[in-house]
Amino acid sequence: MNIVFMGTPDFSVPSLKRLIEEHNVTAVFTQPDRPKGRGKKVVFSPVKEEAIKYNIPVYQPVSLKKDTRSLGKLKEMKPDFIVVVAYGQILTKEVLDIPKNGCINLHASLLPKYRGAAPINWCIINGEKKTGNTTMFMNTGLDTGDMLLSSNVEIPEDMTAGELTDILKEDGADLLARTLRGLETGVIKRKKQGETTTAYAKMLCRNMAEIDWNLDSIKIKNFVRGLNPWPIAYTQYKGENMKIYRVEALDEMSPREAGYILEVSKYGIKVSCGRGIVLIKNIQFPGGRPMEVSEYIKGHLIKTGVILGE
Repeated sequence: MNIVFMGTPDFSVPSLKRLIEEHNVTAVFTQPDRPKGRGKKVVFSPVKEEAIKYNIPVYQPVSLKKDTRSLGKLKEMKPDFIVVVAYGQILTKEVLDIPKNGCINLHASLLPKYRGAAPINWCIINGEKKTGNTTMFMNTGLDTGDMLLSSNVEIPEDMTAGELTDILKEDGADLLARTLRGLETGVIKRKKQGETTTAYAKMLCRNMAEIDWNLDSIKIKNFVRGLNPWPIAYTQYKGENMKIYRVEALDEMSPREAGYILEVSKYGIKVSCGRGIVLIKNIQFPGGRPMEVSEYIKGHLIKTGVILGE
């Protein structure tokens, strides 16, 4: 089948590879090149880098909705399907109507749960034990189209969002390949989505990453692992941002106020929470690199009695 692929981050790359192996990917649409890092060097998206390896034409409109030239090119291609995996732009009805057989989206949750931009992060933040991928036909709503196939993935209690992403991107590529084969042979039936009480998985930002020490220890642990590897949970230690990459929720209670540093040792930093205690295991201060607490305290002082977040 002739397919136009739309995607941007590393999560999308395994899906693109599978489509290249099994179908004729005629073009790739991805987000524009962006400056990155302290040197602001302009870099390609992971999807663009992969497409270049196979000499596939790449289009990078700032807004596909407003870019009439890119839109015209897309219409000329007359694809059988447009396949979307974390593209980063909302597709208008004009775009959705272009492919002969429709637009297929791979979404990293068990729809209708966790519609939105950051489903992997929010399912961990909310303490879910299971998630997965869903393929669906796209409509003008936000992740509301008819479902096709889904797959389940267990979430161990210490897994970070980054680790879960690595699993789901490979699982998603397999699911997408099965979906297209099933559509080609006519064995897959569309299924309407129901509704769910699960909150919309809103986009992440740095401003939402500060730890609220009044939460219980389990919620703080889930918050930390849900924001790893980005934007990384943080707190204030004596006026400095302290990023926190990994914590353990201890089966202990504390009479101290939330955020109080109870103990510092080679095992980590014990901190009182709204309920329970967490043990901070891995931290980073401005200008430094992420370090195990056991390594950091060999050359730096973390004082007990300090209240984090003040």
